[in-house]
Amino acid sequence: MNKGTRNGRGLLKSTSILLLSALLLSACSGKLESGNGGKEAAAGNDPKPSAAVDESPLGKYDPPIELSFVRDLSDVVENNVLGVLKDETIDNNRWTKLYEDQLGIKIKYNWIVKGSQTSDQYLQKINVTLASGDLPDVTPVNATQLKQLADSDQIEDMTALYEKYASPFTKKVLAGEGTSVFDAATFDGKLMAIPSLESSIERSMYIWIRTDWLEKLGLQPPKTMADVLAISEAFVEKDPDGNGKKDTIGLGITKDLWGGAMGLEGFMAGYNAYPNIWVDDGSGKLVYGSIQPEVKQALQVLQDMAKKGQLDQEFGVKDGGKVSEMISAGKIGMEYGEQWNSIWPLQLNRDNDPKAQWQAFPIVSESGDTPKVPLKFSTTRFFAVKKGATNPEAVIKMFNLHVEKNWGETAEFDKYYAPPEAESVWQLSPVTPYPVTKNVDAFREIDAARKAGDFSTLKGEAKTIQGKLESYASGSTEGFSLWGWERIYGEQGSMGIADQYIKNDQFLQEKFVGAPTPTMVERKTTLEKQQNEMFVKIILGDPIDKFDQFVKDWKKLGGDQITQEVNEWYAATKK
Repeated sequence: MNKGTRNGRGLLKSTSILLLSALLLSACSGKLESGNGGKEAAAGNDPKPSAAVDESPLGKYDPPIELSFVRDLSDVVENNVLGVLKDETIDNNRWTKLYEDQLGIKIKYNWIVKGSQTSDQYLQKINVTLASGDLPDVTPVNATQLKQLADSDQIEDMTALYEKYASPFTKKVLAGEGTSVFDAATFDGKLMAIPSLESSIERSMYIWIRTDWLEKLGLQPPKTMADVLAISEAFVEKDPDGNGKKDTIGLGITKDLWGGAMGLEGFMAGYNAYPNIWVDDGSGKLVYGSIQPEVKQALQVLQDMAKKGQLDQEFGVKDGGKVSEMISAGKIGMEYGEQWNSIWPLQLNRDNDPKAQWQAFPIVSESGDTPKVPLKFSTTRFFAVKKGATNPEAVIKMFNLHVEKNWGETAEFDKYYAPPEAESVWQLSPVTPYPVTKNVDAFREIDAARKAGDFSTLKGEAKTIQGKLESYASGSTEGFSLWGWERIYGEQGSMGIADQYIKNDQFLQEKFVGAPTPTMVERKTTLEKQQNEMFVKIILGDPIDKFDQFVKDWKKLGGDQITQEVNEWYAATKK
């Protein structure tokens, strides 16, 4: 993973998960509430809790029980939480005490690895654990590992347990993106793990543009892709930085082409092109976005931009870190990225040039019609319970308490989520579910207070964010990326656009959310590498018809078989 991607994803976690609200999500009806759960219960799969269980969602075990986990202790926890808190450790902290005091659950870690969950060390250790069968009571796994455990009959069927023990609020939270997270954890009609829902909405794309350059050149924000191209051309040809040199770039992109900052997903969506995700073709079948003709059209436009000097001719060898250096130096005027881009990489430019101003705008379409905003499925972690565990329902109770103490009626945000002394204290909990629209909800609360001229009613994260906005307005230079926060939550912030996306029903959710299919496991990495290499070459001048050859090769080298497997999975989810 390149430097830029690491920075971007790290900020996505630290920004999008830190930003919260107290508003509840609206209930979404799902298969679990009306389908699988009822079927399993009818089939005699009723939960069989131990005698010690209080069957209410937050009922306490008496005497207390011990629940074992394995854990990766990320650098964020180590540096931003445990590194600044006194008298708290990963084994003994406010969350472990809360679970024991209120639920009678004592947390035990069989082993802990420092580093991110995607690190080789963690993956190797978790895979050894899974292969040995020496599982803890609860294991956080990815989709592939979950399927392996389900196929080998090593984990509990959680279908009826979830129906019985999940609180109404937990069900609202986990149904925040419909049934997709449950589809991802369901095998043969059985829910085999509790999904740790990650917000796909947080990965919405925006066009980030230097508005000081727009104003200097007398340009308006874009309403169509033609406007985007005109702005890009002006940023190259009309000397927006005023140095008398033709040394500025219209659109910043990286060699990786995709991602939360300086990626092409939002640009491609302007031409109804949705690479790297599986979409419904309108007939109930799933097709892979990367091989559709709309992608060819978008690549042709990018090639034309490159020929006109609107793209960095060396982007094909520059990762996000290198491109962010160009942004920092004031050489790029536009990029597509997620809501947090004002904090990184754009804050770098602002730090170097206080007169630089960036703003997020909605993505636009070629036709001028309201475009669809593609959302890649973001949930990658599932909590599987060892088969035969004494209290398999206990992890569900933990989910209940986590959402309740952060967003429920008894929430204590300043203690359990983001207290001033350690804004990531929520990470001390082994389970960390959250409402997918919490950031938008926080914006809505702040915006309503702003319009009413009364911020006294704000609480939780909305109150904390408003404090940052007020610090920025006062000219304070103390605090992390105050300008960046204002560009997210201010009147012209990216979260206001997210609110607009939701109200306009603009999201195009990825349809394939299952574990990698057999042919994906074997061929996906190779196919993706070939795709990206070909796309870069086309953008830099190779004949556009090479796209057609890429499609043929993709199909022949495993794509057709993957498509068949994906559609078999898709058909099974509809039964």
